[in-house]
This record gives sequence, C-alpha cells and structure tokens, in this order.
Amino acid sequence: MLESLRGLGYAPATALADLVDNSIAANAREVAIGLEWLGPESRVRVIDNGDGMDDPALEAGMRLGACDPRTERAATDLGRFGLGLKTASFSQARRLTVASRKKGGPIVCLRWDLDLIGQEARAEWPLFEGPAPGSEHLLQPLKEMPHGTIVLWEKLDRIVTDGFTGKNMIELADRVEAHLAMTFHRFLSGHPPMLRLTLNGRELKPWDPYLTGHPGKALESPTYRIPPSTGATVQCHVLPHRDMLKPAEQDAAAGPGGWTQQEGFYVYRNRRLLLAGGWLGLGDGGKPWPRDEAHRLARIQLDIPNSADADWKINILKSTASPPVRLRPHLHRLATETRHKARQVFACRGHLTPASGTRSNAVADAWQVRRSAHGTSYRIARDHDLVVSILNRAGPLKPDILALLRLVEESVPVQRIWLDTAEDKEVPRTGFAEATDREVMEILYPLFEALISQGLSNAEARERLSRTPLFERHQRLITALEVKDAQ
Repeated sequence: MLESLRGLGYAPATALADLVDNSIAANAREVAIGLEWLGPESRVRVIDNGDGMDDPALEAGMRLGACDPRTERAATDLGRFGLGLKTASFSQARRLTVASRKKGGPIVCLRWDLDLIGQEARAEWPLFEGPAPGSEHLLQPLKEMPHGTIVLWEKLDRIVTDGFTGKNMIELADRVEAHLAMTFHRFLSGHPPMLRLTLNGRELKPWDPYLTGHPGKALESPTYRIPPSTGATVQCHVLPHRDMLKPAEQDAAAGPGGWTQQEGFYVYRNRRLLLAGGWLGLGDGGKPWPRDEAHRLARIQLDIPNSADADWKINILKSTASPPVRLRPHLHRLATETRHKARQVFACRGHLTPASGTRSNAVADAWQVRRSAHGTSYRIARDHDLVVSILNRAGPLKPDILALLRLVEESVPVQRIWLDTAEDKEVPRTGFAEATDREVMEILYPLFEALISQGLSNAEARERLSRTPLFERHQRLITALEVKDAQ
C-alpha cells in the first residue's frame, strides 16, 4: 500500500507545500526549508517553530489516515485526510524522520523507512524510534528550540534520479520557491506577515496574483458572498494590460505558469491557495472555456471554508476543485462579466473610457460586425461621420469611393491577423498607439470638420471626439481643435 501511495502525483513543490500546511496548523510563525545536494545522499529538511508534538501525538501523526476526513475540525485547519505528511514525504523519499518537542517537553522522534518494511520480524508496521545512524546531527537544531518540529527526507529516489546533478537541484529550488511563494502568498504578505518562510536561507517573497491596488487595473471588485449560506466569497480582478506595466511588473505578474496558464479562478481554503488558474469547468453551450490570450488578464479570487471540502471535491493533493451545482450559476455570471472586461482591456491595450463617463455621444466605430448563418463579416460603417461627410462631397467620385470601401472590407487579412496574434501573444498595435501628434491630427481634424459640417459647435464636436475610444488618449490635441469660421 505504501509503495502504491507513492504514485499519487505529488511534485516536490506540492509535497513541500503539504509540510508547510502542517507547520501552519501547528501555529508556526517561521518555517525553514533546506534542499541539500550530496549526490545520492542528498536530503531535504523542514524546520518549524510550531507548537510541536509529544510522543502520543507524534505516533498518531505518523500513522496513515490518522483522522477521519468527515470529522469537524478547527476553521483554520489546513488538513483533511490525515495523509499529507506521509504521502507527500513518501512521494519523494524512502526514509521519513520526524522529530518534535512541545514546550517544556522532551524531544521525541519516529522514523519510517520503506526499505525496512517486511524485514522486521516483530512488527508489520515498523516505526523506528530516533533518526537513522549517521543522521543524528540533522536534528540538532531542535535542541536549541523551546518547541517545534523537524521533518527530514532521506533516500530521495524520486528526486535524485539517474543524471540528476547539482544544477538540477538549483533548478528544483527555483521551482519550489515559485510554487510556495504563490501557494502561501496571503500568509507571507502583511506587516508583519503571518508566516516567515525561507528556502536555503533565503526569505520567500509573496507572489500577488492580483497586483492589488495597482492604478492601471480595470477591475478590482468588492468581495461578494455567493450565496451567503455557503460561506464562499469571490473577488474579481482584471489586471492592467502589459503596456501599462513596467518590465519587472510584467514578469512578476505573469506568474509561475505564464499569463495564459494563470488566468481564471484562484481557489483558497483558509487563505491557502489550492488551485491557481482555470475556469472550473464553466463555459457556454456545454463547452468549457479554454485558457486563451484574450482573457489572460482575468483572475478571480475564490475563498471556501474547510467545511466545504466534500462539496468542492478537494483531493488529497489539494490540487483540484469542482464547484457545487448550486454555486455554478453565480460563478458563471461573475466569471462572464470579468472575462468580458478582461477581453476589452486586452483588445484596447488597456485604454478604456473611464466608467464615470458615457460613450452615448461618442463618434461611432468605423467598423461594424455582421453575424449571419454564413459566418461573421466586418464592414466599414457607412454612417460614420467622416464617411458621410466624404460621400456627401464626393460628387462623381462617390461610386469609386464606395468601391474602394468594399475592396478594403473584402481584403481584410483576417487569417494573418489571427496567426500573428497567436504567435505574438498580443493583439496588433492599433488606435494610433505609435503615431505622432501630426499623424493623429491628419485624421482628427478632418473628422472634427465633418462634425462641424453637421451643425455642431466647436465645443460639441470636441465633446464627441473626447468620448470616442480611438482618440481618448489624445485629449490634449482635441482641446486644441478649433474651426474659426464655424457657425
């Protein structure tokens, strides 16, 4: 059974996160993780200053399934199955040693060694007391601590495999750091933080998925209860477009998995992150939403109580969650609204008209979308103010102008645009993003005159242009517009 449990699917980072869970549950304020490269003798050690355990508690903790997952537990408890310490440890190592002491008590130590199971005549479940010979010094820090626990992994057969080198251990430490900084970011933030977590002596800094408080964010909603009786809360976020972020902010905001992989729901239980990204199987027309570039700025914080584990189908690895049926409509509505806003920000490169304004008086979009049973097509708006003005003044050239418009419509390089967007992971730069003031004025002034020719005053024409998304970044140029001989 123990050999079978090794295949549950833990990665080193997720296994270590389970050990940190135990430390937090024991009220630890400091957890130190050490990955020590010694070739085949490499080891992992986790030291915390939590409450510690006495001998009966340690023996219970080293048993498989030490607690019934159906049992009601403290609201702050991060465990559920009573398996995390053992399954996480055995997934990476064949020898697990745990030493602990409660305040005022002696140091107690028990050890599992999978290589010795079945070789001990007196017991089918050989739990050994004390560390393995030669490993005693690794438990020395506990002698200087009033209380706390040390977890030691040895015989790292699932980590130190054939061809594994010191460089691989460094890369592993980087992955572990990124995962723990994400998983426990709400414990690591604050002044002072609830938890101080170090890896090989370096303090981990929290990774905030939401860029909380960033002035460029398009959405940072209030926290909603959905519905109040479930204890679940949601907060919706739309991150700034990368054009509005500094290079360092772009790299940090992308997260361990990159922009697309990190979009979607972030499910927490007791502030501990269980699931980072994905849309929880929600979608439209029976098809789940995929993770795609257009919605990569959407991130939704979802908190659930630990009493809801069964309803949400939380697995032993704390890596999957499925919302109860009664909550899915609420989550779908909030996710749809957040995805829509994120798509707008992505398409407009983050430059949206402020919510306090209105576009009802803006100049119409130059393009119209037409959908039919035969598909979607794009047409230049014939009622656009500048188009109307030109056609009214075109005289005998009007048929040629209409023919030119139709030629442009039928030759839009849709496939090329789609391919370039997929490859560049970014929409093409439009909306005068790189245009000079002179280039913008070459379009802006004729449109201004077209509005004046329709009977608008200078002020009214400027007002309409200021509300038009295409020119909203050029308010200074709009303010300077003037037709001196206007009526």
